Amino acid sequence: MMLWAVWAIRNVRRHRPTMKLQRRLPPGPRWWPVVGNIFQLGCRPPHESFARLAHKYGPIMTLWLGSMSTVVVSSDRVAREMFKNHDVTLAGRKIYEAMKGDFGNEGSLITAQYGPHWRMLRRLCTTEFFVTSRLDAMQGVRSRCIDRMVQFIGDVSVTGTGPIDVGRFFFLMSFNLIGNLMFSKDLLDPKSKRGAEFFYHAGKVMEFAGKPNVADFLPILRWFDPQGIRRNTQFHVERAFEIAGGFIGERMEGMGGGGGGGGGEEKRKDFLDVLLEYRGDGVEGPLRFSSRTINVIVFEMFTAGTDTTTSTLEWAMAELLHNPITLQKLQAELRSVIKPNTKLEEQHMESLPYLKAVVKETLRLHPPLPFLVPHMAMDSCEMLGYHIPKETQILVNVWAIGRDPQTWENPLEFRPERFLEPSIVDYKGHHFKFIPFGSGRRMCPAVPLASRVLPMALGSILLAFDWVLVDGVEPTEMDMSERMGITLRKAIPLKAVAIPHKG
Repeated sequence: MMLWAVWAIRNVRRHRPTMKLQRRLPPGPRWWPVVGNIFQLGCRPPHESFARLAHKYGPIMTLWLGSMSTVVVSSDRVAREMFKNHDVTLAGRKIYEAMKGDFGNEGSLITAQYGPHWRMLRRLCTTEFFVTSRLDAMQGVRSRCIDRMVQFIGDVSVTGTGPIDVGRFFFLMSFNLIGNLMFSKDLLDPKSKRGAEFFYHAGKVMEFAGKPNVADFLPILRWFDPQGIRRNTQFHVERAFEIAGGFIGERMEGMGGGGGGGGGEEKRKDFLDVLLEYRGDGVEGPLRFSSRTINVIVFEMFTAGTDTTTSTLEWAMAELLHNPITLQKLQAELRSVIKPNTKLEEQHMESLPYLKAVVKETLRLHPPLPFLVPHMAMDSCEMLGYHIPKETQILVNVWAIGRDPQTWENPLEFRPERFLEPSIVDYKGHHFKFIPFGSGRRMCPAVPLASRVLPMALGSILLAFDWVLVDGVEPTEMDMSERMGITLRKAIPLKAVAIPHKG
């Protein structure tokens, strides 16, 4: 044990800056050998702890998480400087142990380092998957998945079995939506045993990958994986890959046999078709994708698309039930625009500004990824007079930026009206006080899809049902605390009673 302690201290010292260099780093609290500033974070969620420290040390701050040098950005001014003037240099990715598979990061849009291969993947997403023409063509798919969610909730409410787990229905909807976009099929239905297994393993990956891992902060522990996080994560990744590989194999056999839509009807191209038909130049990307790469891309779409959607929609429902006047105002808007006995359609969105404002206000207070996905400095740079060493982890605390009292009036209030004011702020990465999806090159490419799904899903269940809290709980008594996993979720899942609206 003593030998380990000596090695660890020496290793940490090798990673620490000299005193001359340290004076040029962004300010931060004094660190301890081996553990750095970990014990100074307290028991709060990390985004809250970092925001509290930023009040003392400033909106650009240095922390040491074990041997990991971390710069935390906590204001729109610093975020603007980062994304406007240092976007390329800080476009790297800090890869945590749970993300490290046996085959590197090939095919990963989230964890691949910035470079030609990543640019090829990004271009494929923006031109083939999230492009307006394809999203318009898939409008019926989105509508069908949301309709099924409404139907499932209605079935539960009719049986009178009590309150429902709101987040679970959002998760099932978003999982089936991604399944349709990727494979042209619902993965979660009574006939799909493989879909249920894929759902299970994907959920376990998100569970393990969201746990704090001491091996990320103390390098020697990476060899031992003491919490088993990397081992368990990769086990479930491999099981999910086996199932997805079956879907891919079936599609390849169909393509080889000239398959397509049945009965002479042309089949709508889904994203799996795009991946299988891809032909590259062999320079910025491969000539064609391997089955392993396709597996990675498919799995990443599910993990990135389901948990973030679920988190945002569950928080939106929680805030509305917590603020009943806002809920009544939104339902009044919906029911004045949508005729009785009809359903919400995407073409109604332009007539529903308050619905869109509620979604934005939810993203401001509860960004699904409070730090975005961690950035990394690919080279040293100078930012706002401070030195950012190469391989430094960069965390953009968008949770703190969205609650900054210097930027937002009454920032802790849930007040969608702020997004109805003349200077409308959007989340497309240009307004740095509101960047729940990030900004710059590594901004989430799925914003065009999210901007359609979030208001449609939320508006549909608020139009179809009236909602009440369980057991006579008053709105002011709701537990609104948070828990961290891959995304920022409610610590206690939201349960409510859905009452079919008769209008």
